[in-house]
Amino acid sequence: MKEAARSIRLTMTQALVKHLAAQYVEIDGRTVRICGGGFGIFGHGNVICLGEALHAQRDALPLWRGQNEQSMAMAAVAYAKQKLRRRFMFVTSSAGPGTTNMLTSAAIAHTNRLPLLMLCGDAYVTRLPDPVLQQVEHFGDPTLSVTDAFKSVTRFWDRITHPAQIIQSLPQAIATLLDPADCGPAFLALPQDVQGWAYDYPLELFEERVHRIRRPPPDPSDIADAARLLAGAERPLIVAGGGVQYSQATAELAAFARAHNIPVVETIAGRANLTHDEPLNMGPMGVTGSNSANALAARADIILAIGTRLQDFTTGSWTVFAREARIVSINVARFDANKHRSLPVVADAKLALSALSEAVTDFRAPQSWLDHAAEQKRAWDAYVDDNMSGVTAKGANRTMSYAQVIGVVNAQCHERDRIVTAAGGLPAEVTANWRTKSPGTVDVEFGFSCMGYEIAGGWGARIAQVESEPERDTIVLVGDGSYLMMNSDLYSSVLTDRKIIVIVCDNGGFAVIHKLQVGTGNAPYNNLIKDCRGVEAPFSVDFAAHARALGADAETVGSLAELRQALARAQRSRRTYVISLKVDAYDGWTQEGHAWWEIGGPEVSERREVVEAKLATEEGRRAQRPGV
Repeated sequence: MKEAARSIRLTMTQALVKHLAAQYVEIDGRTVRICGGGFGIFGHGNVICLGEALHAQRDALPLWRGQNEQSMAMAAVAYAKQKLRRRFMFVTSSAGPGTTNMLTSAAIAHTNRLPLLMLCGDAYVTRLPDPVLQQVEHFGDPTLSVTDAFKSVTRFWDRITHPAQIIQSLPQAIATLLDPADCGPAFLALPQDVQGWAYDYPLELFEERVHRIRRPPPDPSDIADAARLLAGAERPLIVAGGGVQYSQATAELAAFARAHNIPVVETIAGRANLTHDEPLNMGPMGVTGSNSANALAARADIILAIGTRLQDFTTGSWTVFAREARIVSINVARFDANKHRSLPVVADAKLALSALSEAVTDFRAPQSWLDHAAEQKRAWDAYVDDNMSGVTAKGANRTMSYAQVIGVVNAQCHERDRIVTAAGGLPAEVTANWRTKSPGTVDVEFGFSCMGYEIAGGWGARIAQVESEPERDTIVLVGDGSYLMMNSDLYSSVLTDRKIIVIVCDNGGFAVIHKLQVGTGNAPYNNLIKDCRGVEAPFSVDFAAHARALGADAETVGSLAELRQALARAQRSRRTYVISLKVDAYDGWTQEGHAWWEIGGPEVSERREVVEAKLATEEGRRAQRPGV
């Protein structure tokens, strides 16, 4: 009797897609495909072979057509963030500019430690037809391709030069995407000829596999060391980062803080770890933080940093903490846990918090420290109340500001609505003024601070949201500069029936960089539209008309009352809805809560204001914590 065949002959791309479709993950007791599908724009470098393979698996791995390779990869990044890194999406592009368009998105994923699988076309391995369309030739190294550019912005990179390679390479790429410590983008370069080459693949490659996101436990000696430090603290402070959410440890964070009487402050990525009404939530810290959080950081003697990479906007370029303060860093990534003389606890946040709490069972911070923290928080809340108001304390009307817009959205949105923003002035304003109603509902992309992420990210977040909370809204806050940079996924959201609400805050250009420019003594130049070369009378874009041309419902409003009414209409609508309004480019910024931030500056200038600003920067450096 003839033995049954243990292999199947497939092309490389057929095998790749078939393997990907067989990968599952266990989430909250349910088993689902680990890959939620993909975003794709086809060209000659991926349509014939990879496109054929994706069509065969279109029910298992649905493909969404983007309008721009960069933006569709941003949508995939936002999807992964919404799914707390437990699921991901792939993106595919052709062999030339479609691929290089995704470099920026890869950098977003890499910076923010988020999974993104890129399947990109490449030049022919045989080189027989060289040079081919869109091939960039390197005279001294014919092996180089534009795909090599992704090595600096990926966690895993490979070029598939033989069909058998994916047997080893693809599982390694997926493992990287799921690794809590090494999570980041994975890139597979797929040469056009190899995509169609066939191979006898073992059937085991396509057996269904259920993955589980591992939780590395802490080393008992590290917990003991951390417990000894914490037990002697008089003014302990928890700095909670985005890793708390990825570990699903928001409940453990709150329980730990309550058990040990320790105030909590949040990073930008950690915004929405705790609700605003949590008594121990003392607000966001850092350059775009709150007076309350920064005041506590300045006095704290023990810093418990959880799931944060301690970016400069969190640390005020390392000036917000006292020089003598000790840092205990709980992080699943060794690299992040060992920053700035920290005592590292390399572990999953949920497990580490439980272990540390058991090790310091009887410890509670002095009530006087909590009373001081609560007093600081009350003062900050009063400031935000005033900051979001459309009138001054004396009853005079204010011009519309980011903070006022944020206040309207905050008051009117559902507690489970998703808020998305990025780059420009809005991340700072949302971070400082937002009052979280439910954990894990805010996506402020400020790791790579990428303009253009907002609308694309909103589309990706909405695709993820529909899978679990279809009745809720994704609300995008975007400035006019970012809107003009990348807006085509308004059309994508309409085309795919994935409604988003987009609020366009028009301040006449790149106003936050204008603020930095003039705030450092420079002349206004090339940021606000009126200060650009060749502009005699600035042209105001009709954003509502533009959005309607892309298929969205849209309107322009001129007051906070009109915004409330328009937002209510948007919430009732079944279609993507854009609301445009003018905001103050000059005085409408949140003035409080800022920490020092290290910026470059000319040592020599003909402008006295520039020299004075440089001297002020150097003066601020005196508080900078040494890096070793």
